[in-house]
Amino acid sequence: MAEQKQPEVDLATRMQVDESVVGHNEIDESLYSRQLYVLGHEAMKRMGASNVLIVGLKGLGVEIAKNIALAGVKSLTLYDPAPVQIADLSSQFFLTPSDVGKPRDEVTVPRVAELNAYTPVKLHQSPGLDGELSQFDKYQVVVLTNAPIHQQKAIGDYCHSKGIYVVIADTYGLFGSVFCDFGEKFTCIDPTGETPLNGIVAGIDEEGLVSALDETRHGLEDGDYVTFSEVEGMEALNGAEPRRITVKGPYTFSIGDVSGLGQYKRGGMYQQVKMPKIINFKDFTTALKEPEFLISDFAKFDRPQQLHLGFQALHAFQLTHKRLPNPMDNDDAIVVLGAAKKFAEQEGLDIQLDEKLLKELSYQAQGDLNPMAAYFGGIVAQEILKAVSGKFQPINQWMYFDSLESLPTSINEE
Repeated sequence: MAEQKQPEVDLATRMQVDESVVGHNEIDESLYSRQLYVLGHEAMKRMGASNVLIVGLKGLGVEIAKNIALAGVKSLTLYDPAPVQIADLSSQFFLTPSDVGKPRDEVTVPRVAELNAYTPVKLHQSPGLDGELSQFDKYQVVVLTNAPIHQQKAIGDYCHSKGIYVVIADTYGLFGSVFCDFGEKFTCIDPTGETPLNGIVAGIDEEGLVSALDETRHGLEDGDYVTFSEVEGMEALNGAEPRRITVKGPYTFSIGDVSGLGQYKRGGMYQQVKMPKIINFKDFTTALKEPEFLISDFAKFDRPQQLHLGFQALHAFQLTHKRLPNPMDNDDAIVVLGAAKKFAEQEGLDIQLDEKLLKELSYQAQGDLNPMAAYFGGIVAQEILKAVSGKFQPINQWMYFDSLESLPTSINEE
């Protein structure tokens, strides 16, 4: 018996959220159980009130979209009207050969929407991103991938002025970068996400030096805050405001001046208190000239500055030639290297450029690898969740990574 063909479902229907599943903005604890364990209900509620826009739907963009759709934000909006190319199929897992020539966002949106009935997925309707920047006002987070640097500057600086969180990411072959701007005075409620430490007090001297019981390591760090309970002799400490500590050793820490609090007798418990951390992010244009790097590999300590110049050189090459450098094209690589040197001179940097590294970056610039997209897609999705939840220390502000170790050590060219 011939198999009956299912009727084609239109785009609008496939993008609808199943209201019978979603309910009244409730958190499905069975679906999000692991996420709730890590983030907590309050952070999940903040995520559930956030609208996220992702620009660029090649391999990296769709990895981010997939992760955010599964995380459960209020809405996810995608934008990339460029036509699908056959090369996109190497890393964009939602595309098929029959999609070639169609707008990337139109074919991707309904497929992302199927991942999670709780997350509505929409198309961003706009004739272009270079026009009216107020089109971004309705989003809490804007993510840019595969965007030219002039768009990164314009959109990034505008969002900074409006308090909209921005994440910018790119991959070129085995190279990749992430930039985060969560605005001035961003509040990180819990930088570590770890369970607060506690312990038994063995003694508190007149200088405010607290000793842990039986030489038990307290595990605290300089700048942590603690409160006390059940202390005898220094009862004023019990239930008092959290005190900032200075670590004196693995078994002792100082709470500062304790004069007038009496003489310690016995007992007591200390409890670590998580205090909000205020982080000031620079806008994109400022951070481009005054970068702060998160070191992802201490064996490559000097590489972030090299790649920071190299990525700018790639953008300059693309602006001039309307394309990225060709694979293994030495002439293109020399142009990229020259642009990197020019940027270094303009910024007054006293740096010896790694010519071999920057040429390798040029050789791989057109590469769009699924493993790199998956790696950076996970990182970017985490940064988005950090922004909207306020939990965990975000990247401040640039992170560069390469996996050149994945290349073979020798290739026979024939």
